[in-house]
Amino acid sequence: MKKTFYSNGKLLITGEYLVLDGAKAFALPTKFGQNLNIESSEGNLIEWKSYDSDGSVWFEENIPFSSIIRNERFDDAKNIKNTLIEILHEAYRMNSDFITTSKGYKITTELTFPKLWGLGTSSTLINNIAQWLEINAFELLKNSFGGSGYDIACAQNCSPIIYQIANEKPVVQFVDFNPDFKDKIFFVYLNKKQSSKSSIAAYYGKEGNIEKRIPVLNAITERVVQATTAKEFAIALQSHEMEISTILEVPTVQESLFSDFDGVVKSLGAWGGDFVMSISKENPTVYFRNKGFDVVIPYEEMIVQ
Repeated sequence: MKKTFYSNGKLLITGEYLVLDGAKAFALPTKFGQNLNIESSEGNLIEWKSYDSDGSVWFEENIPFSSIIRNERFDDAKNIKNTLIEILHEAYRMNSDFITTSKGYKITTELTFPKLWGLGTSSTLINNIAQWLEINAFELLKNSFGGSGYDIACAQNCSPIIYQIANEKPVVQFVDFNPDFKDKIFFVYLNKKQSSKSSIAAYYGKEGNIEKRIPVLNAITERVVQATTAKEFAIALQSHEMEISTILEVPTVQESLFSDFDGVVKSLGAWGGDFVMSISKENPTVYFRNKGFDVVIPYEEMIVQ
């Protein structure tokens, strides 16, 4: 019998990088996500196939149960396979039944967004595997891929959230964010995927006295969530960008790419790639497309309502 699991994608609006050190992060689950389909098979292995949103296969491998149990590593050309085996190995350590009581599986994953968009290919997979095996997704993430876990919280929930790590545990607070000005908010893909792992490493390489910054960022996050006008929202976003710019010692995305934009552009998640968010009086689609950025998505088409 076929089993299917689904998880939402994510966008991190505030708290990027500092969420790792306990700052509050405002995040939104997306209408785009990933399915995981499980069918029984034979051979003491998993026949794994991953589909991109256009129906093309972007990853396909047979993974023996023995490789999962041993956490077998392959050369760098097999990085995706290595990562998947590591996730499945940690899942096996948490609940071995899926291997000890089975003869094999045919597993497919289906993204509903292009893989390069960076909306949570890994986090949606980890949460789906955790649903399948009835294990803790946050613990599985921590033991395998790493990261703050805000993306897992988005994968599991259909509400805007404030996410925080407190006493090394995830804390998820649901917030009422449905602003009247959401028709002024657009998400723009920067035509390149950013590696979260390398961005986090760069952050820790520059990390100074972060503790003093956290209360400032937390206050800005509250202003963003509670904004009642587009102007309040835009000013809060701009303040957040300047704070992170100072910490990372890099210019904001608006300074770098959109200095002539009549509005505010904010980086989301790992700086330097994936999506940015814009807020402006006029529909900015033509402006961004003239700059070479063709993927411009309105708030209501991107975010779970």
